[in-house]
Amino acid sequence: MKSIHAAFVQAQKEFGPALKTATNPHFKSRYADLSACIEAVIDALNHNGIALMQKLHESDKGVAIETIFVHESGESMANGILHVPASKQDPQGYGSALTYARRYSLMAACGIAPEDDDGNAASRKQEIKSTINESEMADYMAAMDECVTIEALQKAFTQAIAATDGDTAWQKVLIGKKDQLKKKLGGSK
Repeated sequence: MKSIHAAFVQAQKEFGPALKTATNPHFKSRYADLSACIEAVIDALNHNGIALMQKLHESDKGVAIETIFVHESGESMANGILHVPASKQDPQGYGSALTYARRYSLMAACGIAPEDDDGNAASRKQEIKSTINESEMADYMAAMDECVTIEALQKAFTQAIAATDGDTAWQKVLIGKKDQLKKKLGGSK
């Protein structure tokens, strides 16, 4: 298990934040959806020779997911089974529970959290005033432009996102920039 543990430590150093880019229509709150959670870790995992798998286990009244990491050496690391009951016993209920289980199992296994993990924030109306220095953000975007590898781009993007201090407008700009540059460098979205 030495190879996968060492590779996972290196990958975790490269993980980005799980960005809250989706909106819950019931609570009008933002959250990190499954794709945002995968986006935060997949490049770093793959760069370090680790594949991500999520195994579905049998469950009568919900879903049970196990996040597993497989290293190119053949070693694997499982992170326990997470059971999530389905709110309704129909395809939509199971689909919702499956997405929820995959998201939370992945976040727990990788040790990541959404950029703001305050569960009460959804029930409070908050006015956020931007404190972002536009010149500083331009410097971060210029650093992203200068990247010649996807790994360098991920590091520059992670630094830039951290500098947004939760400002969703700037996060959207940076995500768009990263996706554009990633395509240019030959990576997928």
